[in-house]
Amino acid sequence: MSINTRAIAARTLANVLENGHSLTASLDTTLANVPANKDRAFVQMLCYGVCRHYHQLTAILDELVDKPLKDTEIKALILTGLYQLKFMRVKAHAAVSETVAGVGKRAWARGLVNGVLRTYQREQERLDRHCQQHPSAEYSHPDWLIAKLYEDWPGHAGQILLANNQQAPMVLRINTSKIGLATYRQQLEARGITAHGVAFCPSALVLDKAVPVDELPDFAAGVVSVQDTAAQLAAGLLDLKAGQRVLDICAAPGGKTAHILETQGQLKGLVAVDIDPARLQRVAENLQRLQLSATLVAGDAADPQSWWDGQPFERILLDAPCSATGVIRRHPDIKLLRRAEDIAPLQALQQSILSAIWPLLAKGGILLYATCSVLKQENEQQMQAFLAAHPDAVELPFAADWGMAASVGRQILAGESGMDGFYYARLCKL
Repeated sequence: MSINTRAIAARTLANVLENGHSLTASLDTTLANVPANKDRAFVQMLCYGVCRHYHQLTAILDELVDKPLKDTEIKALILTGLYQLKFMRVKAHAAVSETVAGVGKRAWARGLVNGVLRTYQREQERLDRHCQQHPSAEYSHPDWLIAKLYEDWPGHAGQILLANNQQAPMVLRINTSKIGLATYRQQLEARGITAHGVAFCPSALVLDKAVPVDELPDFAAGVVSVQDTAAQLAAGLLDLKAGQRVLDICAAPGGKTAHILETQGQLKGLVAVDIDPARLQRVAENLQRLQLSATLVAGDAADPQSWWDGQPFERILLDAPCSATGVIRRHPDIKLLRRAEDIAPLQALQQSILSAIWPLLAKGGILLYATCSVLKQENEQQMQAFLAAHPDAVELPFAADWGMAASVGRQILAGESGMDGFYYARLCKL
């Protein structure tokens, strides 16, 4: 039985728009019932594309209908049609007819979907011009986030907004304790996979074109992982030494946990904590594939007394829960799901975790604070407030060939050197 991939994409998107579920989780559910790889890839492409350009596509749709559509699934279906016509190389007649067919048994919607898409074909130039008059439509970001980026980064906001709408590259983290970077790159090239290194990150290889992980040499054997370059910088900033106890807070899905163990194989121990047992299971699976081990704890980072054994740690990585405004390229649904009013509670949560975890750090130890946010409220302002409230904390500055120096720590903006947006600050306990 043939399936209508547009209808499947519309159902997935409606789950994001109506129920606030993440695109990743929604796709996991939907794609389980799509057997063919090419169909799965097409559904994924449509969903990511519509989320990436949602604000622009919605502005076009609003111009083409008399009143807002109440049926979220039909709205999502029309958005997939507009996305195909505006951004994809699908033949226009196929984009229209297959999208119309996606209405299924809702015959009332057939004429509506057909009419909207055909009108867009006729009036594309006018409608595209209309989008340029509204920042939200032009940049395909919510107004609150555009305003926030211009407030925080007046000289860089435009480039952040453009970078957020690009597809992020696939980046590999090579386990250099098992294989040299150059050797692994040769193995990739032998399979027709081209990649380039990153001068300031000795474990990173950026693929010129993304491939399924099962095409990567020795992926199953734990020689290589997929991780953005910006996230790979954490392990080096911890300045790990043999015999240290390390705490990784908010550890899931475990990429940085694994990289810490790959970087320093002689640790006394690593404890990885996450509040979500299901996400902690992903850490266990990642470590198992990489043949690494750590103590995994399902616990609340803001309440360490419920899980801490009382022994101090020489190194702590706090990958704090945040707005994720630096990883919109990889998770474009953030633009649909995140709200302006989410930021203050996130900031308060970060502050409570920082204050709760600080007593676990040994004197002379290093705490690395990390977020995948580009908002100063969660980053340098958070650090300024913490340093002001904790006289036994001092910043441990570091020189780097990436990002820009903030009042405390360093900020990477999305798209810089092909990286996700990230923030790092190092604190030392007196």
